[in-house]
Amino acid sequence: MANDVIIALDFPTAEETLGFLDRFTGKKPYVKIGMELFYAEGPAIVRTIKERGHSIFLDLKLHDIPNTVKKAMRVLSELSVDMTNLHAAGTRAMMEAALEGLTRPDGTRPILLAVTQLTSTSEQQMHQELLIGATMPETVAAYALNAKAAGLDGVVCSPLEAKLVKESCGEGFWTVTPGIRFADAKKDDQARIMTPEKARRYSDYIVVGRPITQAPDPVEAYERCVSQFLN
Repeated sequence: MANDVIIALDFPTAEETLGFLDRFTGKKPYVKIGMELFYAEGPAIVRTIKERGHSIFLDLKLHDIPNTVKKAMRVLSELSVDMTNLHAAGTRAMMEAALEGLTRPDGTRPILLAVTQLTSTSEQQMHQELLIGATMPETVAAYALNAKAAGLDGVVCSPLEAKLVKESCGEGFWTVTPGIRFADAKKDDQARIMTPEKARRYSDYIVVGRPITQAPDPVEAYERCVSQFLN
């Protein structure tokens, strides 16, 4: 199991995205392509970045009926991404269908993760707006166990719940954690956050967006993040 820092490429165009990546001379950081960029540029941007030598986490958070998700994952499997995801709230049946669709005829497939609760969601919102009566830790642990039972590789969760996921599902079950901020940075719209240094104990991968992409020197910010997380 490898550990790494994944940069969230939250840009609206291919031009901005590739210009940003051009700053990493001699480096090929692991990157995340989310909804904004994928919806703007389509599969072509995935192929272009893959051809440049980057590992890719395609973050589309699928959530639909099992058959629809299965067919969508079958299409995504052809893009040669390294990691992708869906919402654990879609039920175990949906996750099992997704895994089936993502697996290629030769048995290979990208890493498949389930999103537990978004790092922008507070426990109060979960209770009052989503009508989930359990606590945040209870909900995340239950979603993670469902994902493991469905055969998935791990979950996307807050770094605050990564330890709980490891305790519930075992060390071999991956934790990919967004909501990472440097100690001297602002929270932005994240509710449940942690520094790279503290996240490294229980997170297999961390996903970092604005603290790197909006930094005066993104390469320096990335290297700082890698140093704190991996060293």
